[in-house]
Amino acid sequence: MIEKTIENWHRLLENKDVAGLDSLLHDDATFHSPVVHTPQQGKQMTTLYLAAAFNVLASDKFHYVREVLGERDAILEFQTEINGITINGVDMISCDENGLITDFKVMVRPLKAINLLHQMMAEMLGKISKAS
Repeated sequence: MIEKTIENWHRLLENKDVAGLDSLLHDDATFHSPVVHTPQQGKQMTTLYLAAAFNVLASDKFHYVREVLGERDAILEFQTEINGITINGVDMISCDENGLITDFKVMVRPLKAINLLHQMMAEMLGKISKAS
């Protein structure tokens, strides 16, 4: 079941299709940021964070290096480079029986990368919020 969800995720990410997230995310989706201490609840907040990530992380250097798929869970390891800093991370995605994403957790390393992402994501979230 998760295979179709992940296939759709790859397509949305490749096209930076923020609008397409509406059909992929459950209304009660939860987003766990590597730099925000509390989970972000709901489709709107999850979309906001993923939209910012599309702009910050999804460059021509971004690629998934490994995928582990279960029935309703997926772990996608990614790598990218921003400002000369190599970023290694993991997207942990869970979906419901209809293939809608219910939980999206991002973990990132090393510390330099986390600090850079914290700064860049805060700036992008501010821009997106002002534009809405």
